[in-house]
This record gives sequence, C-alpha cells and structure tokens, in this order.
Amino acid sequence: MTPSSTYRLQLRPEFGFDDASAVVPYLEALGAGAAYVSPVLDATPGSTHGYDVTDPRIARPALGGEAGRVRLSRRLRESGLGLVVDIVPNHMSVEVPRANPFWWDVLRIGKASPFAHWFDIDWSRGRVLVPVLGSADDVEALSVDGDELVYFDHRFPITDGTGHGTPQEVHERQHYELVDWHRGNAELSYRRFFDITTLAAVATELLDVFEHTHGEVLRWVAEGDVTGLRIDHPDGLADPTAYMERLSQRAPGTWIVVEKILHPGEQLPSSWPVDGTTGYDALNDVLAVLVDPAADELLTRLAADLGQSVHLAEVDEATRRHVTDSILVAEVRRIAALVQDVDPEEARAAVAEVMIAFEVYRSYLPEGRDDWDAAVEKARERRPRLAAALDALSAQVVEHPHDELAVRIQQTSGMVVAKGTEDTTFYRFTRFAALNEVGGSPERFGIDLDAFHSSAMLREETSPEAMTTLTTHDTKRSEDTRARMVVLAEVAEDFASSVRSWSERCGLSDPSLDLLAWQTLVAAAPLSDDRLVEYLLKAAKEGKTRTSWTEPDESFETEIRAWPARVRESVGPEVDAFVERITGWGWATSLTQKLVQLAMPGVPDVYQGTELWDFSLVDPDNRRAVDYAERTALLARIEGGLVPEVDATGAAKLLLVNRTLTLRRERPELFRGYAPLRAAGPAAEHLLAFTRSSDLAVLTTRLPAGLEVGGGWRDTTVQLDDGAWRDILTGAVHESGTVPVADVLSTYPVALLVRDGRDEE
Repeated sequence: MTPSSTYRLQLRPEFGFDDASAVVPYLEALGAGAAYVSPVLDATPGSTHGYDVTDPRIARPALGGEAGRVRLSRRLRESGLGLVVDIVPNHMSVEVPRANPFWWDVLRIGKASPFAHWFDIDWSRGRVLVPVLGSADDVEALSVDGDELVYFDHRFPITDGTGHGTPQEVHERQHYELVDWHRGNAELSYRRFFDITTLAAVATELLDVFEHTHGEVLRWVAEGDVTGLRIDHPDGLADPTAYMERLSQRAPGTWIVVEKILHPGEQLPSSWPVDGTTGYDALNDVLAVLVDPAADELLTRLAADLGQSVHLAEVDEATRRHVTDSILVAEVRRIAALVQDVDPEEARAAVAEVMIAFEVYRSYLPEGRDDWDAAVEKARERRPRLAAALDALSAQVVEHPHDELAVRIQQTSGMVVAKGTEDTTFYRFTRFAALNEVGGSPERFGIDLDAFHSSAMLREETSPEAMTTLTTHDTKRSEDTRARMVVLAEVAEDFASSVRSWSERCGLSDPSLDLLAWQTLVAAAPLSDDRLVEYLLKAAKEGKTRTSWTEPDESFETEIRAWPARVRESVGPEVDAFVERITGWGWATSLTQKLVQLAMPGVPDVYQGTELWDFSLVDPDNRRAVDYAERTALLARIEGGLVPEVDATGAAKLLLVNRTLTLRRERPELFRGYAPLRAAGPAAEHLLAFTRSSDLAVLTTRLPAGLEVGGGWRDTTVQLDDGAWRDILTGAVHESGTVPVADVLSTYPVALLVRDGRDEE
C-alpha cells in the first residue's frame, strides 16, 4: 500500500523499537503516512546504522528484538500508519565472524559448508583471504583459546581436529588465511560491498539464499506488519530485474522503492516492477532549480585562483582510475580473468577503462545496451591502443549478457562510480559543494523553471509513487545546510571576495579542502569546533589529496584540527557577519525546497528531525539524537493556532510540514496531476509555482536574495482559477483572477492554496 508520506527513523541501540513506538503519536499528529525505519535485522554488535546485517532471520535484539518489533507494528497499525522497512539484499557483515553464523560456518568448514554458496567467494583461490592483521608479522601474535583462533579482539573458528600445535601451525590448517589488511584490495577472494572488506556480498540471485535472507521480512509483510520495502544498493545484485520480480511476487501489494542513483535524464529500467527510487533524482531537480546559474563563472574562477582543478572530467577520471588501479584491484582482476582470447594485462586495462568511462552507475543488459555502448566508445576514445581488447570484451558481454563476465562488470561499475565520483571527486572538485550531492552533477550549474516543470510532469506520468527526499542518512549535507549553501550562488561575488581575503589570512593548505571548509563553515553555522574538525578530517581523507584513511598525514591533520581556532582569532567576526547576512535567504530557500518536495509528484519522505531547521553534515553528524519532546510541544502550539514567524526556532518549517503532510494524508485526491503555474511581471522568474489538481496550487520563492535586491515582487502577478483560495499555512483567503504575488506571499515565502476552503483540518 502506497503511503501518503514517510518519516525516516534511524533506529540504533540507543533508539530502538520501543523508542520508535513512543514517537508514533507525534508522527500521527505531524501528518505522516508511515514510519520508514533503517534496517532492523540483527547486525554487527554496536552498529549505529544496521546496514551491516549478520543474521537476517531475526529482528535485531539490540533494538528490542521480536517483541519490540511487534509492539512497534501494532502501535503504528492502531494509529493508521504504515511501516516501511529498509532491507539489505546485497551483503552481510563479517566484521565479527561469531555474530554471523553463516560466515562462521564457512570459515570453519570451508567449501563444504552448506552456506558456502551464500557468499560470492572465488574458491579457485584456495583458502578464504581474511585481511585483518596489522602487518604480515602479526601472524606471530595469534593464539589459541579452546576451539577459536585469536588475534587481539578478533576470534575465528578452528576446524575440528586441527587445533594441535602452535597457533601458527593451527592457522595454516584452516579454510581461511588471516593476512595483512593491505592485501585485501589486491588479493581478496570474496566480493565485498564497495571497498569494505567487512561486508561480504551475498548471492541473493540463488533461490534458497533469497528465501533464507528474506523469509523473516516477507513474513512480516504477509502478516500486514510491513507495508513498504526500501531496497538498498540494487546495483550490487547479479540480476536486479529478476530480484525485483521475485520480491514483488512474494510481497504483492507492497510499496517498493529502490535506492537507485539516477543521473540527470536516466530512468529506472522499465522492466523493474517497483514504484520508483528513494528520491535522489527528485532532490537534485529541486536543488538545481534553486541555484543561480549566473554564479558559475565567478565560483569557477575562485576555485581556480585558489589552486584547485576546475576540469571536472579530468578530476573524475583520475579518481575513478585510482579506484580501479588501487582500491578495487581484486575485483578488476577477477573480472579480467573471464575475458576470452585477450592478453591478461590488456583485459585488465580494458575492464578498468570501461568502468571508468560509465556515465551512469551501471548498465542493465540487455535492456541498458545504450549505456554499455557509450561507455565502451568513450573508453576506446581515451585509450585507442586498447581498441582490440575493448572490442573483444564488448562482444563477449553483449552476446552473453547473463554470463559471469557481464554480470560481474555490471556489479562492479557502480562501485567504481560511487567510490571514484561521490566519495572522492566530490571532495576534490569543491567549486560549489551544494551541487556535490548523491546522484548530483557538479557540472549542471542550475536549471530553469521550464526544465524543472518538464521533469516534474515526467515524474507524475512515469513514477507518481516514487519517493521524494531532501535529506537521507547518505546525503553529503542536510537540506537546510544545502539551502543556505545554495544562497552563496546568489551572492557569489561577495562570497568569492570574502573567501579570497579569509583564505589569505588563515586558509588551509589544500585548495580543495580550503574552499569546501569556507562553504561548510558558512552553510552549517553555528558549528562547534569538534563537529567541524570531524567533518573536515573525513572530507580530507575521502579526497585523498593530502591524507587518507589508509595513509594518514599527521602534520596535515594537525593543521585541520587547529583551523577552527585560527578562523575565530583571525576572521571570526567577518564570518559571523556573513552568515547573519544570508541566514534569512537560507530560511526562505529551505521553506521553498521543502514545500516543493512535499507537494510535487511522488511520496515525500521527512528525514528524522528535519521538520525543524537541521544544519547537519554527512554521516555520522546527521545521526544525532532528535529532541521529540521539543517538537511535540511546538506542534501542539501550532495545532492550537500559532502562525509562527520565520526565525531561528524553525517553527515555520514545522508548520509547513505538518499542514502539507496532513493535507496529503486526508485529501490525497488533491495531489494528482501536475501543471506549471506561470507568473507575469518583473519578478516572474522568482516564482516557482504549480498546481497538482484543479483545487491545489503551490507558490514558492526562488532565488530570494536576487528578488530582494531587485526590489521584491513589485507588480508580479499570478492567475488563479474561479473560486476562493485559502492558504492552509496562514488561513489567508485570496480571490480568483489576477492576484499579486506579493499579497499571496506576504507572510511566508511560500503558500499552499486550496480552492474554496475545502481542506479539512
């Protein structure tokens, strides 16, 4: 059953099933249609996110177990809310082997284990390589404790009858080999999730594996406890189409959305029987229409003057090549070994080159043939000497799209794009970081109103039940942080001048991190030193220009830790003044993007806590605890008639979320259809407006700084059809005909108009 909206709850040991149950009355009052929870199956001990599943047969005990899950389901059902569960079909955690009974058995018995086929292991390599040692010499640190081989806090099973002799001799007899963790990238013998060796890929394409790993969640679906499923990382699956078909058959009537990253213009494969994506495509459309394209040249010049490359294609190619040649070496070699009648090194180079060249995350052959052909042609242009190898590779893949070679290269291309582009390029190419969002295109410096309306109409036509979002646990920054950063494009000249001055006095020595740091400092203020340092260290390690997770540069990281204090002492008052100047415009942009997201075609999701201002950065900053007592009290005041100011409390955003979600839940017929609503007059381009039905109109302010500098709305007007139109945010009533936009948006920069006052509050 498709929910009217969802509210994302990040469950963790400190906020389990019963804690979620306690906020259900608040979610109901807020107007949500369903609670949308992070993975709830058993996970690595202490996990704060749950994507590291260890046993898919049980509800996670650390969250309250089966009894807690049942209580949450019952509470939601009694309140008329659905439950959407996030599931992870691609991989399971092997970080703590004992916690994963299936992996433990594979390590203990080897290829003869009844679970050996669960994991994508290359058994031709002999023993399973487990990269856990600090160095090769650490094999001397092994010890034996009963029937377990011990390496500090790590414990591994000992095969029956092999536990005699020295620990090193015992180790030599096992079905696994503990090795220096550096060897993992080049020699790993099992497929993993991206470059994370503690997440082993699962062969969900096998029917018995699917049944065992999905059986418990499907039982919840069959019993009516779960009404929707969010599918994590479908690009890692061997056959996403077959998987989606099987899942939809086993969960008929269930709302299913997939965490699929679509590049601009890309669509989900039409063969997938799902309701749509989790909304990154919608996020980036909303973002793009609120960006001032006039800032492109100014911010590009600033980045170049500070010393960073402004050629995105070059940066992206270099980062993806680093992934294929240094991080995913084992995966590339395993794929290359499948290419027939080609020199092994040329096959390796050809496989890498194609994956580097992809414009999308992966092709879905045979349906996605155009994407595959485009990648091969681009690889051929870049490396003409590999033409013969590329032709042989492509012919084999195209002629046998379901064979192992085609499957593995498709599974891996998304890893190259994600690790290269999103996890590295987006921290190096920091010209305008607001554009560096999941599924985003930093070279697309804004879109006009016509482009946005065309995209929204296509969404209404093709995927009206897909999710829309502005913030997730994976976004590079929260929606309100991003909104204030978007304003920087409107004041690009002043921002560039300020950054040049600030950077000269106390800039960071890495150009990319320096520009990212100033944008972050302004966009996420107020920001404590600890949060800022934690973010910048993560950004620097992801960018890998001066330091990294595997090869840290202590002197540079010391510079980063000292930076917030240097900023306060040198330019702190100037930064504070700049933030104060743009804060109001940031609030206006936040309200605009929120109303557009909540009212546009699709099923809107509200990430936990973002119904008030939330200036978070990337994970784990965005998983901070939410104060539901504060929100409940403020919502009660709004329900009592409060029409708050747009101020630092964020109450205006809570009002907007509450009224829009409630209207969607109570009058879903109003949110069908889509048509642009055009303004006339000198500020027409500053109005982003549309209708969803003949009785619902949405009006929002676009580029508020430019609007104010230009003299406001002046005599800009909009045409409303016959009848009285009531703004459900303020209660104001507007008559039909030619209406001054300034009158409609006199209280808030946004309005949600229902004709004839027929909404039911």
